[in-house]
Amino acid sequence: MTITQLFDIANIFVLPFWALMIFLPKWGVTKKVMESFLPFVALAGLYIYLFLGTITPESAQALSNPQLADIAQFFADERIAATGWVHFLVLDLFVGRWIYWEGQKTGVWTVHSLILCLFAGPIGLLSHILTAWIKERFFSASEEEASSISVTPQKS
Repeated sequence: MTITQLFDIANIFVLPFWALMIFLPKWGVTKKVMESFLPFVALAGLYIYLFLGTITPESAQALSNPQLADIAQFFADERIAATGWVHFLVLDLFVGRWIYWEGQKTGVWTVHSLILCLFAGPIGLLSHILTAWIKERFFSASEEEASSISVTPQKS
């Protein structure tokens, strides 16, 4: 397979996981699928394959003492760019999975954070952190008050 084909397969491979978390978060199949580490094993395997094919004395030097110009030149190679992209796919999906599980556990709304994480992982992570903080800071007290209201009739 060519690097372009592997790149395309990796991009398509992650989409069902994102779709499940975003569109069907409460579905039992989604929960079962997201419990598994197999998608990460597959992507990490592809990453290792691509990474090992990029190690040369020049690339090792560029990585050992990173300078922006060297990194820019390093990523001009298609195989190295594909390796970096798969790196993003793995980590963004892993962070997305964490956001998904945190939302399931705490009831924090996650759709917006997952969509942001799909396209820009760190922004999605920050979005979830802020959303969880806002919920905790401004809505937890009102939820606790509402749940503590007595429903038994009072005697007059």
